[in-house]
Amino acid sequence: MRPLVKAWRRGQWWLARIARLARLGGPPRVQFVYSRGYQLDLPGIAYDPRRGERILAALDEAGLLDPGAVHPTGPVPFRHLRRVHTDDYLDSLNRPETLLPIVGFQLSEELAERLLEVQRTMVGGTLAATRLALESRRVAVSLGGGFHHAFAGKGERLCVYNDVAAAVAELRSHGVASRAVSRIMVIDLDLHDGDGTRSLFAADRSVHTFSIHNHTSPGIPAEEATVLELGDGVGDAAYLEALRAALPPVIERFAPELVFYLAGCDPAADDQIGDWKITAAGMLERDRFVLSCLRTGSRRLPLVILLAGGYGLNAWRYSARFLSTLLNRGRAIEPPSLEALLLTRYRTLARELAEHELTGEPRHGKRKDDWGLSDDDLAGALGGPRRPRRFLGFYSRQGLELTLERAGLLDRVRGLGFEHPRLELDLDNPAGDTVRLYGSPGRRELLIETRLRIDRGALPGMALLRIEWLLLQNPRGQFTAERPPLPGQSHPGLGMLRDLIALFVVACDRLQLDGLLFVPSHYHVATQGRKTMRFLDPGDEGLFRALERVLQGLPLAAAAAALSAGRVTGADGEPLAWRPAAMVFPVSERMRERLEAGEYERRAAEAAGRHGLALR
Repeated sequence: MRPLVKAWRRGQWWLARIARLARLGGPPRVQFVYSRGYQLDLPGIAYDPRRGERILAALDEAGLLDPGAVHPTGPVPFRHLRRVHTDDYLDSLNRPETLLPIVGFQLSEELAERLLEVQRTMVGGTLAATRLALESRRVAVSLGGGFHHAFAGKGERLCVYNDVAAAVAELRSHGVASRAVSRIMVIDLDLHDGDGTRSLFAADRSVHTFSIHNHTSPGIPAEEATVLELGDGVGDAAYLEALRAALPPVIERFAPELVFYLAGCDPAADDQIGDWKITAAGMLERDRFVLSCLRTGSRRLPLVILLAGGYGLNAWRYSARFLSTLLNRGRAIEPPSLEALLLTRYRTLARELAEHELTGEPRHGKRKDDWGLSDDDLAGALGGPRRPRRFLGFYSRQGLELTLERAGLLDRVRGLGFEHPRLELDLDNPAGDTVRLYGSPGRRELLIETRLRIDRGALPGMALLRIEWLLLQNPRGQFTAERPPLPGQSHPGLGMLRDLIALFVVACDRLQLDGLLFVPSHYHVATQGRKTMRFLDPGDEGLFRALERVLQGLPLAAAAAALSAGRVTGADGEPLAWRPAAMVFPVSERMRERLEAGEYERRAAEAAGRHGLALR
């Protein structure tokens, strides 16, 4: 039986207790600690703030979460932090200049406060996971944490507080441990040297810090430490060989009674800031080997797993794949695509929202005291024009706001510093219904603008939700060298395109439409919709496949710039100009059949082979 996700409270999507009937009543095999307080959108940072949420959603979708396996947490009290960090350092965190070198750019006062709150919450999560691991003698996972660059008197590289050191300090004060723990090991397989953690335990022979990384920070020796520097460009063979040779002897000699495992995902080949080349198979083998050293045969050490580093929207997949083996008899479950995960999430939300909540109509239809007539009926009877009242003829403004709130999108907007977002509708344009989201009631900062209409003419016999216009931007954001402006961009994006597309698809479900249609104005826009959409015409599909081949290997911004600059040429040697064409996300079965038919594929493949494109 598929699991049922229950989680929408006060506009926040919450992954709560989820069960399969076959396992009701048994103790959780693995316990998880997670809070919405882990999430913070920081502009210009490649870290995915919803990484933990995506992991839980993927495990739930696979039916692997036990009842009672997910535990909330909150910010740790400052007395725990004072055991690890100096008072001068903690006091200095109230000054913006202290956070500047930690984050790399100036934070607003509000974002600075939220950052400190998020990291205190993750420290609380590490303490909670430590308690759970010791009480159960099993594995506990905090879906965050691993701030190994935080020292006693300073923070570095996005690490403000050292959560592992705080958990060990709490153990030493006997506030967490269910029994005395004398020897503790920290296995740190983040791409970067666990220098802050090693420095905090440099003179403590009861804690062994084990780190395999690219480059070692100078001048931080420790009495109990394994420090292995592998350099740049490391692949599977060298990485796994170093791990297999170094880790087992240390475990045998040191004989830990509790282990913290920082299962960083930044060694992965597709990490946005890392330079190693570890494949998905290599990452999974790494994690399985660590687990086999700690919890095989008679050795069943309490284990606390922390996510540590991992940058970009794929980082969560490595963790989900590994954690699924702990819940699935050692077999890894391949996580769904991010698009599929979002669509599952929003379809779950749609099932929990009643129609009257979205339309603004009374729960049981017409009011009893209005003779069965609506305002529109009265306007028509009196000879006046019927005033459009609902977006796409269905959603009230309050219904749309409720959807965005419960989806967590308004909370994400607030996390970017727009504390009072305002939603407005324009339903008088014949070209379509428009929704605008401003950062404040004063309409000074436009964040989202989209115009939609129901199109019954693009395909005979089918009704499609057509995106006439879609803008997502962060007027306060800054372009960076890693994320330069794309063609047509005045401001960086909001990072919510996938979410909006998923909500549009859910609207298609609700309105019984066959699919979602839009015409991408630029190559990069079409690329972002590529995983779930196809071009309506197979000839356009074939041309885009040819473009993908010739631009393969280039970063998206570079590929878009090459096409815009005329560096892509056709068989005649002339520059190829981008030609907007309709793309479709199929929703109904008959639309899926149309785009997956053998005839469509034959014509698309033929068109792809016909274009002799080249990159100058």
